[in-house]
Amino acid sequence: MESRPLRYFVAVAEELNFARAAGRLGISPPPLSRAIRRLETELGVTLFERTTHSVTLTPAGEVLLSQARIALDALEAAGRRARRAAASETKLILAMKADGDAGLLEPLLKRYAADPAALPVTVRLCGWREQPRLLRRGEADAALVHEPFDRTGLDAETLVSEPRVAALPADHPLAARDSLALADLGLRPDELDGYVDGIRGKGRDLAQLLTLVGLGDTVPVLPASVADRYPRPGVVYREVLDAPPATLAIAWPQQSRSTATAALVRAAMTEAGA
Repeated sequence: MESRPLRYFVAVAEELNFARAAGRLGISPPPLSRAIRRLETELGVTLFERTTHSVTLTPAGEVLLSQARIALDALEAAGRRARRAAASETKLILAMKADGDAGLLEPLLKRYAADPAALPVTVRLCGWREQPRLLRRGEADAALVHEPFDRTGLDAETLVSEPRVAALPADHPLAARDSLALADLGLRPDELDGYVDGIRGKGRDLAQLLTLVGLGDTVPVLPASVADRYPRPGVVYREVLDAPPATLAIAWPQQSRSTATAALVRAAMTEAGA
């Protein structure tokens, strides 16, 4: 199977509209429609249910979409890794969200630098939960990432599991309490990950987020290590007793055979254990 029909298919599957998909691909709708028909004939399945008003994925199309994304990412990753291997100076790229290292980054890099297999490290700061995509696309060799995350095509090891705290304005009514429950914040345990994702989108980094807390704009639930690393006037931290722990992992591509990446993983696990 060639990559071009898969790219065409993914565009239609994501847009669920042949005209929009064609515009995204820079072609006209008729050849796009013919390419999808040829792909369906080649596979012997129907990928889309088409009516005059809508386009929807069939069960076969749903499966192909998930697999096609992986395949296309792998092709792009292979090219990126080949270009990086040919560079005059080989580096290891570690992806992470700013302030998302539980205080491990500096001691981890120091420990890693002492390993004979170590390479110079470039830290790539990225958005919330962007790390798995960077790994699959060959844009990073390893990543520090909080659970849960999409592990497709990745291996991972848990580094740190810590309680969660709520960051509150100092004059907030709940600030007088020694500890809180999720119900005090209007949350259930099964809602926490979605809530955290939404809160993270309010600021590009932790400094911005805590500024919003001080202004009374938001009450984020954060890993407990934030309270020690980021004391801030006008902001108090209170443990949320029934919140599931915040778990930090190091992840890397399953197909990686890099001794430098393996050395970084070892250093991360040893530092976390220490």
